[in-house]
Amino acid sequence: MNERRTCVPADAAQLPVLTQFLQEFWSAASLPPAQAMNFELALEEVFMNVVSHGSSPGTVPRVEVSLLLADGGVMMSIEDDGAAFNPLTLPEPDIQAKIDERRVGGLGVFLVRKLMDAVSYQRNGSRNQLRMSKHIEEPLGGSAHMSPGSSGM
Repeated sequence: MNERRTCVPADAAQLPVLTQFLQEFWSAASLPPAQAMNFELALEEVFMNVVSHGSSPGTVPRVEVSLLLADGGVMMSIEDDGAAFNPLTLPEPDIQAKIDERRVGGLGVFLVRKLMDAVSYQRNGSRNQLRMSKHIEEPLGGSAHMSPGSSGM
């Protein structure tokens, strides 16, 4: 299976660790580097939302990120053990409104929805799970694949 996963505390200092994890997956899978940016932005938005809003005072949720290469695309799952929250229930922001008339927040979720082909939320027991997927265009003359034995952590 072409899957990798990692787990970190919901601490902003862990964002570079997750970005490197994504970049290493991308490289090992021989995916087109230009297409990694959508996943990097989505990962940053979702992770920083968990860091900023996903815990009660004195607790630090654990965040698990998994990446799966299958069926011509990449699926990224971000799970946390913070308070139940479905970000997909947020109303879409009015991006036509003047900046001083806009409601605060919600642009990150809006961005993730625009960057990805599909986004879904599920509450699994005591964990929030946000799944995002996007078709990956193969580079000319190449195919996206992971080498044998490169799955795992």
